[in-house]
Amino acid sequence: MRKVFYVMGILDDRDVEWLAENGTTQFIPSGKVLINEGKPIENIYVVLEGKLTVAVTGIGDREIAGLLAGEIVGEMSFVDSRPPSASVTTSQDSYVLMISRVALNSKLHTDEAFAARFYRAIATLLADRLRKTTSHLGYGSWNEETDPDELDEALMDSASAGATRFDRLLKQLRIH
Repeated sequence: MRKVFYVMGILDDRDVEWLAENGTTQFIPSGKVLINEGKPIENIYVVLEGKLTVAVTGIGDREIAGLLAGEIVGEMSFVDSRPPSASVTTSQDSYVLMISRVALNSKLHTDEAFAARFYRAIATLLADRLRKTTSHLGYGSWNEETDPDELDEALMDSASAGATRFDRLLKQLRIH
């Protein structure tokens, strides 16, 4: 499931409107590096259209993930203020919504309700990623009752609302 559905399912309509109004839609041609491993970033990105590749130099620049529309990029570095641990490159022409660290930090400091929803959404996204990573590495035992890809019912309802908000965002930004 696209990660933006988690995030936009927890955010409300006003929050998503703020992202659209304060973010910048950018076209990124295929083959361009969006994020360099180890170099600080000043933005987080929502992939609106296209495909990005995530690679890590420590394993020979091997692709560790592919990101499609709806994925969020740079959120981990935003949360902990450390340089990214991977590079992100467009593998096809793509559109992203770029939200500056400065604007987002200002919103988080002046709007406590937005901050609570935003950090809860990011925490949910990162917890899901950690569960999947640990299950792929063989930690813990897996069975049908503990499928790491299965979401609880409340999160599914939230993700459905998030999908609707993401579609509305694309229309507002005139991506589709």
